[in-house]
Amino acid sequence: MNLTKNTIIEGEIIGYASDGMGLCRANGQVVFVERGVRGDRCRLRIVKALKNKAYARIEELLEPSPHRRTPACPVFPRCGGCDFWHMSYEEELYYKRQRVADALERLGGSPFPQLEITGGQREGYRNKAIYPCAMGEEGPAAGFYRRRSHQVVPGERCAIQSPQADALRRAVLDWASCWQIPIYDEQAGRGLLRRIYVRTGQGGALLTLVVAGRGVPQPEDLIRRCHQACSDLAGILLNENRDEGNRVLGPQCLPLWGQEQLQDSLCGVEFSLSPLSFYQVNRRQAEALYRQAAEYAGGGPEETLLDLYCGAGTIGLTMARRFGRLIGVEIVPQAVEDARQNARRNGITNARFLCADAGQAARQLLQEGLRPQTVTVDPPRKGLDEAARQAVLALAPQRLVYISCDPATMARDIKELSQGGYRLTQARAFDLFPCTANVETVVLLSKLHANHTVEGAGLSNPAL
Repeated sequence: MNLTKNTIIEGEIIGYASDGMGLCRANGQVVFVERGVRGDRCRLRIVKALKNKAYARIEELLEPSPHRRTPACPVFPRCGGCDFWHMSYEEELYYKRQRVADALERLGGSPFPQLEITGGQREGYRNKAIYPCAMGEEGPAAGFYRRRSHQVVPGERCAIQSPQADALRRAVLDWASCWQIPIYDEQAGRGLLRRIYVRTGQGGALLTLVVAGRGVPQPEDLIRRCHQACSDLAGILLNENRDEGNRVLGPQCLPLWGQEQLQDSLCGVEFSLSPLSFYQVNRRQAEALYRQAAEYAGGGPEETLLDLYCGAGTIGLTMARRFGRLIGVEIVPQAVEDARQNARRNGITNARFLCADAGQAARQLLQEGLRPQTVTVDPPRKGLDEAARQAVLALAPQRLVYISCDPATMARDIKELSQGGYRLTQARAFDLFPCTANVETVVLLSKLHANHTVEGAGLSNPAL
C-alpha cells in the first residue's frame, strides 16, 4: 500500500539523506523526515507522497534518539541559517562523514572505508556575516532568512557568528532606528539599507553597509556608534547595490571611514581582504584543511605546482615555499591582481599568475613545455567543467589535489578522471561549517603507470 498525504505512521529514523534529512522506511518506501535524528522512534505525518518516496514531519517523539539535543539557538529552526542544532555534534560529524563516503562509493566508484573527518567548534567560528535587513514590528531588524523564503528572522545573538558581528549589527540597527533610515523593501524596490556585512580577522573587523544609494545620512553618528560597539573596528565601507534581484553585493565598495581592507593570515601567509574577496569563513578549520592539502601535494625544489581556480591565491601561496615554482590560474581579473599583490606582500618570488580559464592555461603551459608535477583545484559547487577536466588530463600531473565543497560533484569528477588514468589514493573530510549540511573534502588523485602502480606520492588506498 502506497503512503498518502496526512497518513500517520510510526517509524524509526535509521540514517540520513545527503541533505541531512532523517530517513526511515514504511510500506517498502523511503520516507524523508525533516529534523529526524538517527535512533528517533516517532509518529510521523506524511506531508508529501510520491510514487517511490514520501516526506514527513514528526508529530510525536515516542522515544528520542540518544543523539538528539535541545537546540542551543533560540530561533532554530525558524531561521534557515543552520540545520543541526537538534543533534549532538558527534552525530553531525557522523552524518557528514557518511555523506562523503557514500558519494565516493556510489557516485565516484571509489570506496574509501577508512575516511576520517576533522571536526571543529560549533560556536563563533564564522569570520563573515551578512545580515539581510527588513522593517520589523518594532523598527529596523536584521537576521537571516527563514528557510525557503526571504522573510527575515531577527535574533539578538547568532551562535555561529563572531561577537563583533552581532555587536556591529546592533549598532547599525540603533543608528537606523534613531535617524529613521529607510530600510529596503524587496517587493517595492524602495529604501536604502539592504544588508549589514561584517568580516573579522586578525586585523579587527571590517563593516560594510549594502545600500541602494551612494551615501548614508548622519555618517558621523554611525561611525561613533560602531566604534563604541567594536573597539577593534578597522573600517566602514558602503557597497552600492541597486539591483532588484537576489545579488547580495554590488561591484564596488566606497570607504566611509578607516581602512578599506582587512588583514588576516592563513598558514603563515598574510592576506589583505576586501569585502568582495573570497575567503574561507572558518579560519581555524581552513588552516587544517590547507595543511592536509599541502601534505598530499608533496613538493620539491625542482617541482612545479599549478593552482587552478586560484582566486586570490590563498591555497597556492600557502604551498609556494614547498615547490620550485607556483603557477596560479584564475579567470577573474581582479582576483588575479589580488593574488599578485598577496605574493608581493609575503615576499613570494616564485609565483606566477595567469588570467585565463583552465583550457587556455593548459594550452599555454604545454606550448611553453611546462608540465606541473602537482595540480590543485578548488572549484565552485558545480565541480570541474569539461574544459578543466580535459586540461588536467592533458597536463598529466603526478598528483591532483582536489578540494571540494560538494561531495556529489567531486565524486562525479573523480569517476571521470579515473578513466584518464587517475586513482583516489587519499581522502579526508573537514567540517568548515558546523551546524549546517555543508562539508569540505580534500582528496589526492595519483597518476598510474601502465602497470597500475601509483606514481609520485607513494600512497595507496586500502580499498583498492
